[in-house]
Amino acid sequence: MMDDLVRKTRSCRRFVEEPVSEEQLRALVELARLSASAANFQPLKYILSHEKEMNQVIFPKLKWAGYLKDWEGPEEGERPSAYIICLGDMEIAKSFGCDHGIASQNILLGATNIGLGCCIIGAVERKGLRKELKIPDRFEILHVIALGKPGEKIVIETVGPDGDIRYWRDESGAHHVPKRSLKDIIIRTETVFLHL
Repeated sequence: MMDDLVRKTRSCRRFVEEPVSEEQLRALVELARLSASAANFQPLKYILSHEKEMNQVIFPKLKWAGYLKDWEGPEEGERPSAYIICLGDMEIAKSFGCDHGIASQNILLGATNIGLGCCIIGAVERKGLRKELKIPDRFEILHVIALGKPGEKIVIETVGPDGDIRYWRDESGAHHVPKRSLKDIIIRTETVFLHL
């Protein structure tokens, strides 16, 4: 079951614009709240957006799919229905380590489990987003999670012999994501034990 959930949790960049409720977003942030946190500082905070007006402020501050050079991002009708903006509270901690990665993966798994597609976006025009949403300086904008009903097919495949890891779209619009094989990511070392 967990294996299936992880395999289904992909970065979705095209959506069907159907509503996502505040209750759904709050339930996803609850999964983040329960995440492990370095020294248990729990410095992460979140801004939730599911209303069209606020979504329209957030969308132009995001950059989509860097490998797809001829694609500017989702068009009207295929944009996310909601966003979760992940912030680090610098009055609690000065750096956030991997806290936001752990918490956001919980959000993504939870979203997939309820039938939503999602994408963590790190390419954010932070200065403009901060100004538009009046985000206080004490909060570092870490990334934005886009959410909505999935509107594209995503295919996982093994990286080819050329080693190219760039995702791509085929003529039918399916989004292909090359992944390195298990044998390519497990490193074996020789361990020498000294006997005293």
